[in-house]
Amino acid sequence: MFELHGKTALITGAGQGVGAGVAHVLAAQGACVAVNDIDKDRAEETTQAIRHVGGTAYALPFDVTDLEAVLDAVRGFERKVAPFDILVNNAGNAGSGAFRPTPFRQSDPADWRRFTEVNLFGVMNCAKAVLDGMAARGHGRIVTIASGSGVIGQAIGVSLYAAAKGGAIAFMRHLAVENAADGITANTIALGLIDPAASGREATHTREMAARLPVGRIGVPDDPAALCAYLASDEASWITGQTLHLNGGSYTS
Repeated sequence: MFELHGKTALITGAGQGVGAGVAHVLAAQGACVAVNDIDKDRAEETTQAIRHVGGTAYALPFDVTDLEAVLDAVRGFERKVAPFDILVNNAGNAGSGAFRPTPFRQSDPADWRRFTEVNLFGVMNCAKAVLDGMAARGHGRIVTIASGSGVIGQAIGVSLYAAAKGGAIAFMRHLAVENAADGITANTIALGLIDPAASGREATHTREMAARLPVGRIGVPDDPAALCAYLASDEASWITGQTLHLNGGSYTS
C-alpha cells in the first residue's frame, strides 16, 4: 500500500528539515522526486543523499515566491523528465529570512508581507504551475504543510505567520472542491512541534515544550513524511479538502 512507483513529485523547501524528510520517504515509496529549495546547494545535497540509497531525484532550485521562476522551473522539468503527479507545498516558515517571534503590536509593517509571500502566495504559485497538467491527465495530489498556528490562537508571537498559514489552509479547501471532478485531491497538514535540529537550529526551548506533549516526544521529519506518502497515494483518493492535525496530541480536534 501507499506505493508511488511511476509517480513524479515536487517537494518545495526540501533542502533540509521536514521537506528533506518528505523527499526521502516519497522516493523510498518509488516516486521520482524533484527537490526544490531556494538554496541550490541544499537542494543538491538532499538529491545526492536520495540517489545514494537508490532513489530517483533531481535538484530543482527556485524561489516559490517568484511566480515566473516557479512556472519556468516546472515547465522545464516536465519537458525534460516527467509531468508532476504530486505537489507537496512545504516551503514556508519566514521564507529565506530568520523567524523572530514578535507580538503583532510590536511588529514592523515592513515585515508583514514576507510571511504571506512564502506561506500563502508560494502555495498558490506552485499550485498554479501544476494544476492544468494534473487536470488534463485526470489525476493529481496536492499536499500543503501548514501549521497548528493557522488553526488555533497562541500568545507566542506568531500572528503574522499564523495569518498566512490560515490563508493557505482556507485556499486548499477551495482548491479541493474546485478540482475534485478532475481527479485532483488537495489536503493540508496542520503541523505541530518538529525538532528544529532537523534544520540545523537550536532545540532547547522546543524540547521543553515537547516534554508537555501527550505522546511524550517532539515530532521528527518522518512523521509528516509518512502522512504525505499516504495523501499522495492512490489509497487516498477519497480524502480531499481536509486539514489533518499532526501534533503529538498538543491539541485535539
